[in-house]
Amino acid sequence: MSKLSIPQRKNHRVGVFVDVQNMYHSAKNLHGARVNFKELLKIAVAERELVRAVAYVVKSDTEEEKAFFDALEKAGYELKSKDLQIFPGGMKKGDWDVGLAIDAISLSRQLDVVVVVSGDGDFEPLVEYLKFSGLVVEAVSFRRSTSAKLVDVVNNFTDLEEHLGKVLLRSQKRH
Repeated sequence: MSKLSIPQRKNHRVGVFVDVQNMYHSAKNLHGARVNFKELLKIAVAERELVRAVAYVVKSDTEEEKAFFDALEKAGYELKSKDLQIFPGGMKKGDWDVGLAIDAISLSRQLDVVVVVSGDGDFEPLVEYLKFSGLVVEAVSFRRSTSAKLVDVVNNFTDLEEHLGKVLLRSQKRH
């Protein structure tokens, strides 16, 4: 069930900040599917005024990835990308938590609502800061892979489990 404690108004100016890695892995692990980011954006904006939608991606330089990034841009996202870091010993890291937080804070004066599309509990301090600054803060993600702290701290939570028919792309065999 979606948590909705502050009414959404059509005149609200919305910024959407998408943790692509988090959403990709959540959809894959929970449902064996990919995310339809175009539909995801519609759900996040909820017929309000979109100011900016930013998708944070980590590059690993594959052809499939290039097509995916192109699709994100066509769906209405501004892309911010960084290279996957590979450490001695093989550990890989590529997260955008700090970059997403800085962008959300930087754009906050132009917004009424910040939508964080992630289930990552590391965004709790960002949510608290933005709420203290007078913004409505929402999270959109799959409830089963979302930090309980994040759900508790945001003004509104949208559970993508309630929108599976729209937000999931099932793999289709190509002939």
